[in-house]
Amino acid sequence: MTMSRLAAALIVACALGAQASTVRIQVRDGAGQPVADAGVYAVPVAARVPEARGRTIAIEQVDREFVPYVTVLQAGTSVTFPNRDPIMHHVYSFSPAKSFEIKLYSGKPPSGILFDKPGVVTLGCNVHDWMIGYVLVVPTPYFAKTAADGEARLGDMPAGSYRIHAWHPQQRAQAAPFTVALEANAAEAASVTIDAVARKPKFKPPLDRLRY
Repeated sequence: MTMSRLAAALIVACALGAQASTVRIQVRDGAGQPVADAGVYAVPVAARVPEARGRTIAIEQVDREFVPYVTVLQAGTSVTFPNRDPIMHHVYSFSPAKSFEIKLYSGKPPSGILFDKPGVVTLGCNVHDWMIGYVLVVPTPYFAKTAADGEARLGDMPAGSYRIHAWHPQQRAQAAPFTVALEANAAEAASVTIDAVARKPKFKPPLDRLRY
């Protein structure tokens, strides 16, 4: 590429980047309290969705828990499950969106798992019953997870109309999606209520009592 073509490409890239918009979504429960660990994602109404080829992320096992507890990713993303504990784990899922099994191992897992279908995937450990994690597989690259303050930020979104969805592992009913229209280089805000209950901690035996 010549210098003139490179300069032109950079100008176009900068112009496109300047047009990217953001949406801040505040998620609250029925009592008006912020909801953490909610997956929020935006699906373009008309535009083509970029694919997630070649992307890989990690869900770790730390202190006999899945970390993070909730993961949001785009369909087409691979996940590795490194075991950071001094004991072995057996990771599995029976969920329709992704069924798989990684038999007892420690350290680095044998291979990554491709999550290729949108849906909710519940993770478990066949040895340690209290270990539960969730993967929300979405059909879009525009997604986020709420922090402790209940806010999620969706960024780098081209102008256009989007359907906004919200989900939580402890929800008692599915929140109704809604539509937002974004102008170029805009910063919008919206809120959604999820009928969800707080996560209840499960009993975890002391490490020295476990064989694996």
